[in-house]
Amino acid sequence: MLFVLYRPTAEIGRIVAQHRFKFHQYADDCQIYVDTSVSEVHSAIDQLSSCLHDVDVWMSSSRLRLNASKTRVMWLGSRHNIDRLIVHEVPVLSSTVGVVGSARDLGVVTDSRLSMVDHVASVCRSPYSSFITPEGSKISHKNTKINTQNTITLQSSSRDAAKTSVHAFISSRLDYCNSVLYDVIDNLPQRLQSVQYAAARLITRTGRREHISPVLQELHWLPVRRRVDFKLATLMFKSLHGCAPSYLSDACKSAPEASRRLRSSGAITCVIPWSRTRLGDRSFDVAGPRLWNKLPASLRSSDSLCRFRRQLKTFLFVKD
Repeated sequence: MLFVLYRPTAEIGRIVAQHRFKFHQYADDCQIYVDTSVSEVHSAIDQLSSCLHDVDVWMSSSRLRLNASKTRVMWLGSRHNIDRLIVHEVPVLSSTVGVVGSARDLGVVTDSRLSMVDHVASVCRSPYSSFITPEGSKISHKNTKINTQNTITLQSSSRDAAKTSVHAFISSRLDYCNSVLYDVIDNLPQRLQSVQYAAARLITRTGRREHISPVLQELHWLPVRRRVDFKLATLMFKSLHGCAPSYLSDACKSAPEASRRLRSSGAITCVIPWSRTRLGDRSFDVAGPRLWNKLPASLRSSDSLCRFRRQLKTFLFVKD
């Protein structure tokens, strides 16, 4: 129903394209992206203001409203470029909107340097994982009443019931959009890994001093880093087989046949674009093909998503 309700807003994409900006939309959630150098920031802001004015005119004629109070503006780039910017406010219609350091977009907290530090912090302190702490199933002093109730409930439940609760409230949060965590700094996945360890101990009633790796194998859980690899590889499979959005599929280009003659004839090998920054290396255009090419030929030649996911999980388990 929501998609039907906001179907007319697809016209916004045409208006944004006329201003040569990039645009993404999910229901009533819209993002406009402007590429600019530091020296041309003010010109880009003027173009953005003009674009927003045209969008507002169309929305007014369609009995909709562009709410400036709910609009967020954020610079994205390297630390060097972000530190050189002196613009802290951007005009939006008749008001000004302050530039923020991070913003939530479809459940993912994105920061200006794309480090994902704020997102990981948000997941770790999420109410869905508040009944456990990185140290184990100890009760946190903060939100003591809530944590006590949840911990007692899980400990008094059967193992299957506890596993279902953990999958619903913790694993789903750890896995949500986790491909954005590919190749981030080491301590971030480790923080999420601590949450997964605590969840595993809570289900199996494993003590804090007992080795956790056999517990993950017993539950058939991939570690956090491997879950990120699993998600990214699955996105690559969908992109190469026409099952992903065009903005992902267009970023995946298979290598010419001549360059694959020494490889398995049925395996798809992707072209890896050149990148000169670590941030660029983490982009889907680069990280996806690079991870894909490292998979065994038998995996890359699979023609079934279900079979690919099953074999991929087995491969990642053996790899660890």
